[in-house]
Amino acid sequence: MNTPSFTGLRIESAPHDPVAALVLDRPDSLNALSRALLTDLVSVCRWIDDQPHIKVVVVRGEGRAFSAGFDLDDFANPSAEMSVRDTADLGRLAAEALTDVRPLTIASIHGHCVGGGLVLAASCDLRVAAADATFSIPEVDLGIPLAWGGIPRLVRELGPAVTKELVLTCRPFDAAEAHAVHFVNTVVAANDLERTVTELAAHLAAKPGFALRTTKQQVNAVTEEMVGTGRSAGDADTLAAAVADPESIAATRRYLASRRRR
Repeated sequence: MNTPSFTGLRIESAPHDPVAALVLDRPDSLNALSRALLTDLVSVCRWIDDQPHIKVVVVRGEGRAFSAGFDLDDFANPSAEMSVRDTADLGRLAAEALTDVRPLTIASIHGHCVGGGLVLAASCDLRVAAADATFSIPEVDLGIPLAWGGIPRLVRELGPAVTKELVLTCRPFDAAEAHAVHFVNTVVAANDLERTVTELAAHLAAKPGFALRTTKQQVNAVTEEMVGTGRSAGDADTLAAAVADPESIAATRRYLASRRRR
């Protein structure tokens, strides 16, 4: 089996091993989600679906963070090959690909899990966080709405009131609170994260694949009926509109300037 190479991420998979790892691999930018990475995330999910021996995929970030969210510099510099609207839609496509990939997915979260990175974590079936992980959804402060299907995903996990609070206030929250509001399944000491996730993945992979797949499909079908993400294709239009809104533009500039001063 030839494992393909991708831009900004890598797949770690051995022949006949039922557990694989999908690694966000831009550590110098805290695994910020670039156009290329998001595009390749869709492709890697298709590749994983073609590997019948893989039952569980661990999704993690290389280096000091799970993901710092969408690559703001990438978004601020439009591509000649891709429109603003199509760029804005990349995250939704990536989140849906991760949600729908055949194997079970476990997000192994350490360091920062921000914005679009949090949406990707929400797209995984299970989430395990290190005790020192930090979460935030800064989009409103940035002058844009939370997109990529993030709102329905968070409403399903957290409920409407908590979703509104965290999205509107943009305040950071820690792993203990993430567990208390049921965003993550388990919180462990930072030095136990890898071992815990590895043991969980092996435990699940030892079970019959048909039952794993069917359970995932059943739960996903029910959650889609509860709060579906089908309307999230319009998220790209709201993002594109925010790019042209004067107040949103000013907020984006202030946010980017504050990041550069850090």
